[in-house]
Amino acid sequence: MAEEKDATSVPLSQGTRDEEVDPEDPVKSPPTSPDSSTRRACCFVLQSWVTKKFMTGCVVLFPVAVTFFVTWWFIQFVDGFFSPLYAQLGIDIFGLGFVTSLLFVFLVGVFVSSWLGATVFWIGEWFIKRMPFVKHLYSASKQISSAISPDQNTTAFKEVAIIRHPRVGEYAFGFITSSVVLQRDDGDEELCSVFVPTNHLYIGDILLVNSKDIMRPNLSIREGIEIIVSGGMTMPQRISPISPIQRVARQGDRIPLNRLM
Repeated sequence: MAEEKDATSVPLSQGTRDEEVDPEDPVKSPPTSPDSSTRRACCFVLQSWVTKKFMTGCVVLFPVAVTFFVTWWFIQFVDGFFSPLYAQLGIDIFGLGFVTSLLFVFLVGVFVSSWLGATVFWIGEWFIKRMPFVKHLYSASKQISSAISPDQNTTAFKEVAIIRHPRVGEYAFGFITSSVVLQRDDGDEELCSVFVPTNHLYIGDILLVNSKDIMRPNLSIREGIEIIVSGGMTMPQRISPISPIQRVARQGDRIPLNRLM
């Protein structure tokens, strides 16, 4: 019996050694040293700082890169109209075609403002509007250019409007395009045709709203277009209605295109 106890018995030192090296038991595993915990905390803080500064650099450089790319592409695109002509003449000066294109656009504006230019423009537009597919493309392009033109005619956006839509307590940005008088038995009512864009500048709803229920903010047509195109990110912090005197002055600054012609 004594021999069996000796054969099955395990030395105390050996059992203690096995318990010390058991890596699967978290209770028996040796505690981490303070140096390793401090090292991991420093690495985490450094990684977080580097990531934050990298993202800050991306946020700062992204609009700069986009602006530079679009500007460079626009200069090369406009320069490509007249640069081949100068290349045939043996003149290789970068930017000369761009300056020539700007001068050409300016001269076209001066020419169209005259009586002869207006007549030539009207004849060319008459031919374009009788082409099957080109007339739709030309009409859409003309509407876009007329909306942002300083010489707005009767078909362009007149004013920026804020109306109650679609529910009471909610407001929507729109553009006043025309006005109409609704004749009723109890009297006439002046209505304004307000175009409210939805997911695109030229896709939306046309609402007839009483002129008294329209709020006219101190925003220009370009500012209203920027607000809608940017999804409201260019919204000013304060919007105040314009006074009747400012409204009359703003309407007086608008010169119809046909008057210039």
